[in-house]
Parts: sequence; C-alpha cells; structure tokens
Amino acid sequence: MGFKRKLRESVERNNSLLCIGLDPDPEKLPAGVTVAQFNRAIIDATSDLVCAYKPNLAFYESRGIEGMRALEETVAAVPSGIPIIGDAKRGDIGNTARHYAQALFDVFRFDAATLSPYLGFDSIEPFITYADKCAFLLCRTSNPSAKDFQDLFIQGQPLYEVVAVKAREWNVRGNIGLVVGATYPRELARIRQLCPAMCLLIPGVGTQGGDVAAVVKQGTDASGVNAIINVSRAVLYASAGSDFAEAARLSALKLRDEINTHRCPA
Repeated sequence: MGFKRKLRESVERNNSLLCIGLDPDPEKLPAGVTVAQFNRAIIDATSDLVCAYKPNLAFYESRGIEGMRALEETVAAVPSGIPIIGDAKRGDIGNTARHYAQALFDVFRFDAATLSPYLGFDSIEPFITYADKCAFLLCRTSNPSAKDFQDLFIQGQPLYEVVAVKAREWNVRGNIGLVVGATYPRELARIRQLCPAMCLLIPGVGTQGGDVAAVVKQGTDASGVNAIINVSRAVLYASAGSDFAEAARLSALKLRDEINTHRCPA
C-alpha cells in the first residue's frame, strides 16, 4: 500500500491528524527501560490516536549499532496500517542520494522521508522515483534560526516560497510534501496558498510552542486534511515514571481531540 492511501486510511480510521515523533532521549527514559521497549510502549498506547509516526534518525544513529537495532525494532512495532516517516533530512548529489533512498525505503522500509532540497532536483529525484513513497522537503522549518537562509529574498520571493513553488513543479507523481513549522503560522498560510493540494508535515506544536488552532486553520487543505501535525516531547515525556505510556496516551488523546475541534468537516 502506498503512502497516500495508507495515510488517508489512517486519518479516517483514527480520526486524527496527529503524528508522534519517536525521538527517544536515553537520558529521559524511565530507569531500566530500553529505547526499543520505550518506543513499543508508546506505540501500543497511542496507535489508535495517530495518523503517523516519525522517528528522527539522529536519536538512533547516535547510539551506533545498538541504536540502529532499536530503530529496526521500532519500525517493526508500528501496526502495518500506520505510515512511518523517516526523519532523516538527507540531501546530497544524485548518486549518493540514490543510496540514501535505498537505505530509507528499501532497508528500513519507511513510507516517507524528510529531505533537504538545497542541492536541487537531482538530490530529490532518486526519492520520488519511488512512486508509492513520499518525500517531504524542508521548506520553512520551526527552529529560530530558520530565518538565516529561509527568509532571504530570491528574485522577489523569500527562499521558502521558492522551495514551495519548485516542489509543486517537481510533484508530477504526487509524492512530494513540505515540512513547514507550526511556529510560523503566517508563512504556513502562504505555503498552503501556494500548494493547496500538497501534504504538509508540520512540527513545532507542543514543547516548541506552536498554536494548534492556527496550525489547523492555516495548514490543512480545503477538506480539513493533508496536514500531519507532529508532536514529540510533549507526548513522549508526559511522565518520567513507570506510567509513561499511560501519560503519553492521555497527552496524545488531548492533542488529537484539540486538533479535531478546529478542523473543518472532511
């Protein structure tokens, strides 16, 4: 099953635009709980509340082979009907990009991946040749220093708008999306205007302070979908005790329902 269909069915089944970022910091895990055990408990507690999961590869790569095994176990723990976005932020020349695409899509079997578009189309092309996958291009990211480059004007447009327009041009297979931070609602609205039918991956709600109502209003499409709203720390670390999974579920449920109060009818 391709990413678009899997996401659509997951959104409908769980009535959810919520994505949980599986970014386990070993220093914050309950005593005696491994990364794989922690993730499995989070997944078991929330899989009926989310539209997707998004493991950030940095939290696994930093632990070497042990971390990569934990990533494999995490991917295997996600129910087959829920898409998994490999948050890798890859971006390199075409030949290297081809191997990155193989790693993310063939080896780890992610349904989608995040990419940096800085090197242009040939760094993206190997990913979008996988017609049943999705490539989310960094467009307007949620971090404070995003403005260092993304607000620079290029031929009368800020760079993030140029990225959005290029992504729209490249999206001939319908499998490109954009990463747009919840902390920049004005820019989010502009990107949705430029790309009305494109799927947006929206981090920054929760610990980073993005406003849920603004994100839903500005980020969803005309049918109230095509937005994946990612939350990580606010769910993962809702409790530092042995009840972490139960606390994560309550936090995810609250966020899912809050998002839904602002959605227009599908």
